[in-house]
Amino acid sequence: MQTEKKAAIIMGSDSDWPVLKAAAVQLKRWEIPFEVRVMSAHRMPEAAAAFARGAAENGFGVLIAAAGMAAHLAGALAANTTLPVIGVPIKGGAADGLDALLSTVQMPGGIPVATVAVNGAKNAAVLAAQMLALADERLAAVLRADREAMAKTIAEKDAAIRAEAAAL
Repeated sequence: MQTEKKAAIIMGSDSDWPVLKAAAVQLKRWEIPFEVRVMSAHRMPEAAAAFARGAAENGFGVLIAAAGMAAHLAGALAANTTLPVIGVPIKGGAADGLDALLSTVQMPGGIPVATVAVNGAKNAAVLAAQMLALADERLAAVLRADREAMAKTIAEKDAAIRAEAAAL
């Protein structure tokens, strides 16, 4: 059974898709419906603003927005919705992603953007899922099971390394 609310994955340029694809893969794995869009905060500001203003009414529960360099897309969307917006700064440009990180994280009071690491699309999907799971027990259970599986994998790796080290 799919989650009721869907997520939006919005990028400023199609060149961001190789990074953002990791978010789509993660959302699909957890059966979270999503839409992927290319919208520029600078080259099509009216369309981006209209999308954000109508997102809640169109069934979205969270927006993931990625952009490089000036990286104003997440902030432009956040300014036009009360839904949570997660920013993914994209590596590139003269500052190799630091400019995108700072542009995404430095939002004015009252218009927050949750920000993940540069190129952190998978964590953006995880954070989006956690937000949606607040109102979806099925999704919360899926996330708990994934965490348990991660812990088990690390415990197995720990045991293997300890055994190898003891055999030296």
